Amino acid sequence: MRSMSREGSMPSEKPSTAFALARQAVIWRSGAQIAGQVITWGATFLVIRILDPHDYGLFAMTQVVLTVLNMLNGAGLASGLIQKPEADERSIRQLYGMLIALNFGLGLLQFLMAPLVAAYFRQPIVADLLRVQAFLYFTTPFVAFPYALLARAIDFKPQAKVYFLSSITGALAALAGAFAGLGVWTLILAPAVLFTTRAIGMTRISGHHYRPLFDFRGAGALAKFGGLMAAGQFFWVVQSQADVFLAGRVLSPTTLGLYTTALFLTQILVSKFVPAINDVAFSVYARMQDDRDAVAMGFARSARMVMLVAMPFYVGLAVAAEPVVATVLGPKWIAAGPIVRLVAIAMPAMTLQVLFAPACGAMGRPGIAAKTGMIGAMLLPACFAVGLVWGVAGLAASWIAAYAALLAITAWRALPVIGLRASLLARTLEPVVLAALAMGGIVMLADRFVALPSAPLHLAWLVSVGGIAYFGWLAAFAGDVLSEAVAVVRGRQPAPRVQPIATAA
Repeated sequence: MRSMSREGSMPSEKPSTAFALARQAVIWRSGAQIAGQVITWGATFLVIRILDPHDYGLFAMTQVVLTVLNMLNGAGLASGLIQKPEADERSIRQLYGMLIALNFGLGLLQFLMAPLVAAYFRQPIVADLLRVQAFLYFTTPFVAFPYALLARAIDFKPQAKVYFLSSITGALAALAGAFAGLGVWTLILAPAVLFTTRAIGMTRISGHHYRPLFDFRGAGALAKFGGLMAAGQFFWVVQSQADVFLAGRVLSPTTLGLYTTALFLTQILVSKFVPAINDVAFSVYARMQDDRDAVAMGFARSARMVMLVAMPFYVGLAVAAEPVVATVLGPKWIAAGPIVRLVAIAMPAMTLQVLFAPACGAMGRPGIAAKTGMIGAMLLPACFAVGLVWGVAGLAASWIAAYAALLAITAWRALPVIGLRASLLARTLEPVVLAALAMGGIVMLADRFVALPSAPLHLAWLVSVGGIAYFGWLAAFAGDVLSEAVAVVRGRQPAPRVQPIATAA
């Protein structure tokens, strides 16, 4: 399957076939993600102990620009190719040309605007950091294009190997830079090495021989779909970067570094693992788009499986924030503990909210995510601005109100497109939510009445109590949920316990 010209039309998959493909894809995509992230996290947390919060504050300022410009990098165009039931060679070559033209232009734009950004944040070194980071855009086409070719066939095994290898090279570069005393430049070196390795590897394993085509006549449908996906991504970028954009003018680089590192720790699951699941989900939903009930059932089941892991993670993180920070980040970061606790409370809503976009996009309705993103792009900055009145604690607390409201709005708009009633989704998730909350209460009691002499030992105690409490509750009151999870892991398609009711879009 190395060349898309051999693929032709891809018919809708039967649910059983789609389940098998999805399971295999998740294993390779998420498995490589987990393995790679274990290596990356080991290096990242060691680097965090070496560098200072000030370095991470400066780096966060540059990420505002990179994240905003990256929404124009053509990822939506690649999604358009994945979503299309049929794709001829001309449209594939046009996509390649679009990706190259867009990203080379973005690199030049960032290089030129770097002094303006540095002046806004009142940090001259930010200009130099941004100029060097402009190189990253040159690697993007050679990652995104092979990814689109492989994802159309739900073939994630080859790229899993590349992602794993690039994670190792990026981690080694980060460690080398930190131990060499490069300071903030360590945070620039590591992604440059990672994405260069990924671009070379993805181009090789895809085995394609396409040449980019810069004649974009007839590519209107692809551009429109990509534009809608990019619009949704743009509003997501506004949501995700508004806090740093606003806080960068108010907080010191050190305080901003504490805040952004707390976000990194708290958002590990939603930012590192959920995107891998969404990548697979989009490809699978696109193959099943003619069977609305199958998509609805798949979404409900996927949401429960994700929240089965996410809920105890976030509840546990909120309850045990201080020992987690002291153990994972080190004593110099202890002030980030209260920030972690507040943001962790908001993360279940955020995790569930981001699951809707791939389902709507695969159903041919990317405008749903774009419009919802537009609402979020107004709601979240407003909440962040109000929260900043009370400093970094207020900024962290604003996440709770912002994402509770955004989840409600997203579900209201997206569920009719997916064909799933809100009441059914709520009943599907209820056992997992109750188990996690019960676990949180038990862990709070364990934290209060048993205090061990060191943070790592105390954290190990709390994790042990939490694990026993969570799985014990599920076994006692929601055994069917555990059975379903075991069936999925073992490769058996579980009997449908969620009966989706299609509604008019």
